[in-house]
Amino acid sequence: MYTQETTLANQEKFLLPATIESDFTQEELADDMDGMQMSFQRVKIPGGGMVQFELPSDDPDNPDYAKVLVGVILYNHSNNAYWPEGSEYDENTSPLCSSVDGKTGIGEPGGLCATCALNQYGTAPEGAGKACKNMRILYLLRSGDYMPLQVTLPPTSLRPFKDFINQSFIFRRRATCGSVIQIGLKKMNNGSNDYSVATFRRLYDFEGEELTQMRAFAGSFKEQVKLMLQQRADSNEEQHSDICEYTEAESLPVSAGTHFCMGNPIDGEREALPA
Repeated sequence: MYTQETTLANQEKFLLPATIESDFTQEELADDMDGMQMSFQRVKIPGGGMVQFELPSDDPDNPDYAKVLVGVILYNHSNNAYWPEGSEYDENTSPLCSSVDGKTGIGEPGGLCATCALNQYGTAPEGAGKACKNMRILYLLRSGDYMPLQVTLPPTSLRPFKDFINQSFIFRRRATCGSVIQIGLKKMNNGSNDYSVATFRRLYDFEGEELTQMRAFAGSFKEQVKLMLQQRADSNEEQHSDICEYTEAESLPVSAGTHFCMGNPIDGEREALPA
């Protein structure tokens, strides 16, 4: 079972994809991937006060578990979605309106998220929250991995993440790709329900050549994700306006000393929120 509960406290060298030796050539890997789309492995904050992450494995019936996730945030962005009342947690129901960047919604009602009536506190069917679910998507690259995990933060974990980014990066004028961080979980209770909230801790900073390599890799990755998000937004807009049939964004290569393809994996995760 692969976990990273050893938090790299000893500051062992972080293995970038460019530094990992492979027994297969890029041509061989490209042939196997021809006509296929590779999406990110998704991890979401568990419900019910659970304090361990469920990670995808080779066997869908036997996932891996880890108390913490350790890696580098290559990129992160907002993600909003509004589902019909009563269908918020139905995996088979598509949102009525969604935004891949948290700025412009596509669907009903659509438009600017900042001024949307459904994106205001007090509009949720229950409680003082928003009818539109605000989330944050993190792309966390673990040491030795070729692809980052896609970690989805629900509304209850947004404030801890914002505080962490301010203290560990913004106030130090440092990008998130410049440090190795740890994501954990803690159990919370709102008086009637237990729920889980993400915790964050900076472990150490990259320096010298290692920092240079990580900045280059993260920069290339970020540009590819931004392009993919734009393709996703364009496809969603075409679908809702009935201009043409919806087609998935084509796979995009990222080259930063290695090669991998990304399909169209950006989507809002749904899980029960505390009442």
